[in-house]
Amino acid sequence: MRIVSSLSNRIFFASAALTVLAIAVAVYRVNVAVTAQAEKELQRGLREAGTHLEEYRTTLFGHFSRETRLVADLPKLKAALDTKDPATVQPLAEEYQRLIGSDLFLVTNPLGQVLAEAGRLRAPRDDAAAQQAIRQATEGREAVSLWHDRGSVIQVVSVPSVLGQVLGTVSVGFSLDAEAAQRFKTLTNSEIAFASGDTILASTLEPRFNEALARLAGSTEIQTVTLGNTEYVAVSRKLPLTASALPGAAGAGDSAGSPTALILRSRTEWLQTLKIVHTELALAAFLAVLAAIILSYAVARTITRPLGTITATMREMAATGDLTRRIALSPGRWEDEDARLLATTFNAMTDSIARFQREAAQRERLSSLGRLSTVVAHEIRNPLMIIKSALRSLKREPVEPEQVRAAAADIDEEIARLNHIVSEVLDFARPIKFDLAPVDLNGLCADAVKATGTDDRHATVRMELDPSVNSIVTDGERLRLALVNILTNARHAVAAHGEAAASSGAIRLATRRLAARQIGIEVADRGAGIAAEDLARIFDPFFTTRRTGTGLGLAITRNIIEGLGGSITVSSRAGDGTTVRIELPDARSEGRT
Repeated sequence: MRIVSSLSNRIFFASAALTVLAIAVAVYRVNVAVTAQAEKELQRGLREAGTHLEEYRTTLFGHFSRETRLVADLPKLKAALDTKDPATVQPLAEEYQRLIGSDLFLVTNPLGQVLAEAGRLRAPRDDAAAQQAIRQATEGREAVSLWHDRGSVIQVVSVPSVLGQVLGTVSVGFSLDAEAAQRFKTLTNSEIAFASGDTILASTLEPRFNEALARLAGSTEIQTVTLGNTEYVAVSRKLPLTASALPGAAGAGDSAGSPTALILRSRTEWLQTLKIVHTELALAAFLAVLAAIILSYAVARTITRPLGTITATMREMAATGDLTRRIALSPGRWEDEDARLLATTFNAMTDSIARFQREAAQRERLSSLGRLSTVVAHEIRNPLMIIKSALRSLKREPVEPEQVRAAAADIDEEIARLNHIVSEVLDFARPIKFDLAPVDLNGLCADAVKATGTDDRHATVRMELDPSVNSIVTDGERLRLALVNILTNARHAVAAHGEAAASSGAIRLATRRLAARQIGIEVADRGAGIAAEDLARIFDPFFTTRRTGTGLGLAITRNIIEGLGGSITVSSRAGDGTTVRIELPDARSEGRT
């Protein structure tokens, strides 16, 4: 059977597939939107970092410029410059360098000769830009310039110290080296590299990446570069020196020769953080899909379980031939209004069938009364003839006491037989009225065994009673009569099969619980069995294979069992014994007490 041939599976797969598709599309769209937004955030953050670096560098250089002018104008420094003594100027240079926090602090005399130097850097002796800036300062003009020394670039402001005439110059600068790069990295939370032309001056990244970084310098667009195992996005910013830092100052370098700052941010790390979002989304999607599948399955089962129950009941009806089976309407299973309506309609149909069967059976019983007259005439005539013969023998004189006793015994036996015939006829002909009450089923079965007698000539009954089968609601007297009829037939069958069959345990009576409200009773014997051609007629009224039988015992038994809402089936083979199976509902399952 194909997997989609079931209505339950089709509903399940359709709803689950639709839900999974909806979730997948939603997650995909969210992932695309989040990734695009993350890329925009990364680029925006990179541009902001470049702007912060430019602003910080401009602010820093402006600070150095203002501090340099203040220091150059201090009387204490002017007095020291007037002495032209390096030993006098050096302590002041070191003190002012610490106060400003510059990388270079240089003091020269009016001829441009060095009087004092402080800071971690020293002024290059052969750099043309340095010489030009100091010369401009000795001429009374302030200057900004870039000094190159051993692969590094120093941004310097040079200011004259004037007291009527130029007493000397003060040059203050900071370098674009590894330390500056580290400071800018802390400021911008980005990797920083300084380049001059196609040469990387300093970088917070490993030196082996300098060649790749040099190719990025000068571009105004955001670029992507892979360094090692890490992908970066980068932007470059020119760091030109202009005279704007010092009003009236001359710029010693143009923009073309200015250094470049490269700002890089790791796209790999950024996307790694994004992967966490993707993972969380994937996990949420998986849980949503799992919940959707479970819900789809539950919905499918909710829809199809009632249909399955009805289908199973119909299969049982087809297998057993019992068209009166009902569906138990338990609250949990039949909450759906349509399913409850379908089950109720099905039960109404089976009730109608049961009513029709009862009416048909009643009509059959009434129509059988015509045939009954022949049976009654035959069955009653024989006992009457025996009674008549016994009475005739009593009229003779003299009559011996033994003859009286024998005649009385014959009369009593035949009267009992007549009473039994009349009772069976009445039971079959009239509708049975049931008196439902709680009954101990196992105890009732034991009573029925006892009522069939304990004659040693017949086989004894082995009882297998299920302890879980306790009190049920039924008509105990009617059920007991049905069991007595079945057990009596079983004893007769065992006796007819010979002494070998009439042994202990040749008849077995068992009870068992089939369902919460369904009880099973089974009577099996190892007797003569029933011929195949007779098996289909055993429940017909007046059909019997015994010389003294009326043929109403099993017919009455079936009327009782079916009247109690149960079913009775017989399986047998000539010479192999017979098994009678009874299935009974507990009347409480239908709301009766």
